[in-house]
Amino acid sequence: MDSPRCPLTDSTPSLLAQGYAWLPDRVRRAAEPFVRARLAGRHAVALRGPEAVRFLYDERHVRRHRALPEPVKSTLFGHGAVHTLDGQAHRVRKAMFLSLLTDPGRVAALTDRTAEAWDEAVERWERQPRVVLFDEASRVIARGVCRWAGVPLDDAGAEPVARDLVAMVDGFATPGPRHWRARAARRRREAWLARLVEGVRDGSADVPAGSAVEAVASHRDVDGEVLDPRTAAVELLNILRPTTAVCWFVAFAAHALHRWPGNRARLRDDDGAYAEAFVHEVRRFYPFAPFIGGRAVTDLTWRGEAVPSGALVLLDLYGQNHDPDLWKEPYAFDPRRFLDRPPGRDELVPQGGGDRALNHRCPGEDVTVSLLKALSTRLARLEYEVPAQDLSIPLRRVPARPRSGVVLTGVRHPSAD
Repeated sequence: MDSPRCPLTDSTPSLLAQGYAWLPDRVRRAAEPFVRARLAGRHAVALRGPEAVRFLYDERHVRRHRALPEPVKSTLFGHGAVHTLDGQAHRVRKAMFLSLLTDPGRVAALTDRTAEAWDEAVERWERQPRVVLFDEASRVIARGVCRWAGVPLDDAGAEPVARDLVAMVDGFATPGPRHWRARAARRRREAWLARLVEGVRDGSADVPAGSAVEAVASHRDVDGEVLDPRTAAVELLNILRPTTAVCWFVAFAAHALHRWPGNRARLRDDDGAYAEAFVHEVRRFYPFAPFIGGRAVTDLTWRGEAVPSGALVLLDLYGQNHDPDLWKEPYAFDPRRFLDRPPGRDELVPQGGGDRALNHRCPGEDVTVSLLKALSTRLARLEYEVPAQDLSIPLRRVPARPRSGVVLTGVRHPSAD
């Protein structure tokens, strides 16, 4: 094991080459849930496990401020986003998201809007020779979340908006064309939503009372001031973008139903318990975020290992979700593991861990689970064929997804027969 005083070779090229496998491979070689590395010239330590989750999300140890790389802020999260804040400033901004994304009534309304958009899309799919589910799901969810949020979006606008929201996620972790598309998409959508916020404030744009647009436009930060229009647009995108990113999980759900078709009948006829277990297993089994991190605010010690002040502290999300110490047969897809008990807060971490009310855990986790339950059940009840295609999911690509996007042919609702 390298000590903090030993020179470390920069691992950035290895991370780009290995993707999701980079940290799990290093942990496996170290034979313990702690490794050292150097990323982009900075000393980094990587941790895994529920204890590591609690350590990383303790703001006395690790903070996000100045920890997120500029390329990530310029694509995925946005400059000035809630993800870049700590302390009371973070809690006040986060409260706005919690009020919108954790209230059961609001979550149900968002799910209903998206389910309506799905059912409308199915009528169109039945007339098409083939559909690419990843692309179609992105448009369905973008249409649903914009309707729910109060963002004006006609049918013609759904495709370019969905394409840009997907691009922001698809290009945050890679150099090259995908990254530059992500930056361009963010600039377009921040300008679009900033104009909407300005219109709400000057009365020229009418949005539903109580909508997400109204909430963000009227939100007052810890200093008592409203957000400037561009920052308000950033935070609106931090509702629309991650919700639309559920299309990754929809594609994974279809992949799972194809590989393990025994799940289809249980989803089709289930009262909800199996659907929720299936959703948790999709989120555990398939690759989403490889890791998250922050910056050590002082010299620290974790399990006897020194963590120097200023070091990057990473939580190995993909590795933890496949850790044999936490999951029996972690590389087997088995929703039944979640039928006996719900996942522990700091065990299942596809979207991070910690307390979502206090920490940086994703406030939209309830939305993800609710949407995926509704759409997975609808998918299981559809009839379709899966023609020959490349359904491999390369772990070198971050974020990963089935190469083909999951092509379906002969889509039809059972009632059509």
